[in-house]
Amino acid sequence: MTIRTRQDMKENTKRLVVLGAGESGFGAAVLAKDKGFDVFLSDSGSIAPKYRDRLIEEGIAFEDGGHTMERILDADEVVKSPGIPLDAPVVEAVRSKNIPIISEIEFAGRYTDSKMVCITGSNGKTTTTMLTHHILRHAGIDASLAGNIGMSLAYQVAREPHAVYVVELSSFQLDNMYEFKADIAVLLNITPDHLDRYDHKMENYVKAKFRILRNMEASDSFIFWKDDPIISAQLAKVGTAARMLPFSEYYEEGSAAYIDAENQLIFNTPGTSMSMPRADLALNGLHNVFNSMAAGLSACLCDVSKDDIREALSDFCGVEHRLEFTADIDGVRWINDSKATNVNSCYYALEAMTTPTVLILGGKDKGNDYSEILPLVQEKVKAIVAMGKDNAKIMEFFGPHVPLMADCHSLADAIEACRSFATDGDTVLLSPCCASFDLFKSYEDRGRQFKAAVLALKDSEEKETLNS
Repeated sequence: MTIRTRQDMKENTKRLVVLGAGESGFGAAVLAKDKGFDVFLSDSGSIAPKYRDRLIEEGIAFEDGGHTMERILDADEVVKSPGIPLDAPVVEAVRSKNIPIISEIEFAGRYTDSKMVCITGSNGKTTTTMLTHHILRHAGIDASLAGNIGMSLAYQVAREPHAVYVVELSSFQLDNMYEFKADIAVLLNITPDHLDRYDHKMENYVKAKFRILRNMEASDSFIFWKDDPIISAQLAKVGTAARMLPFSEYYEEGSAAYIDAENQLIFNTPGTSMSMPRADLALNGLHNVFNSMAAGLSACLCDVSKDDIREALSDFCGVEHRLEFTADIDGVRWINDSKATNVNSCYYALEAMTTPTVLILGGKDKGNDYSEILPLVQEKVKAIVAMGKDNAKIMEFFGPHVPLMADCHSLADAIEACRSFATDGDTVLLSPCCASFDLFKSYEDRGRQFKAAVLALKDSEEKETLNS
């Protein structure tokens, strides 16, 4: 264990402990320092060099490789990084002492009056967050990304303030938010995910997502998918004081965004009424129509002009690892959708496929029920390549329904299997339905390794063609 202390700590200042030294924890520590707290950061693992060096530069006391419980339990308040589960021993010890635990977002929200556009959902939140930010920046608004993307909100509030923050919020971040308030809250969808963090109870996960509505007032706005049965059922129970702006595939009573009979996207908010052809959207697939609706409605509420909204929705470049075109090799399109870490996300990827598909599934299963995607698999998938340490569940479920199957335990073997199955006009789709941690460090690592392997294959094929 390594420990570094500040020599100039003041007595009688509020003692704040930050648990976790990633982007969120580092930002919270910097904001706490700037606000005069006696701050101490503790991480059970090894702190990444980029954060360790900056903590030293800031003169912030920290430790890694374990927790000094006496010091942690002396805190007046604890900021917990979202990746630390509530049942971690250090968290349980803090709770047993009735020391308040908050999130970095909660902490940052105390020190800013900037407008907060907050986006959550089981799927699509990264795309919608980046698309919303793109529209606002295109319109000349001083907007910045925060939450799960970019620099932490706390660090930006401390050192790089902006007029508007577009904040992607996971259920983990929402868990420890109490007084924070969104000006615009977006809830895209709710499907089973991360249930291991919620006692394997769907109702606990749903309640976590609905914390995005906390403290909202009549002057605030709530954007949500009207046709999501889980959202509708929970909203009927809890309600909200915020103005509700639902979106739907087709017009329903009260819809603020929908597709009309001429295949136009319609937006209707109190301040804006506009339309644009669905064909002009930069992002394909019905799920991306919904993402575009949510982002467009948010932009309308931020007083962005109609022309700016249309232009930005038309030229957005997309998100890495989300239906990302990688290469065309001998007439086969290879698509990286590594961010699809649950079944519902894979469903929307398959919905967007228009050619026979070789589907790569597998990884760390989170209690997946694959029946949701079975109809689309039967309609569109010619082969499944299972890629993971243990593929038994995938092989057993899809074996009776898909004629071509491969059980692979490495990326290299999976790529080779895809090559054997795919022919001219097909698509190879990496949309795993599972977390990445059995073979990879993260879904980003999985996606980048996949892209590197595909591009290496393309180079090899091109060299063979030149030499033949």
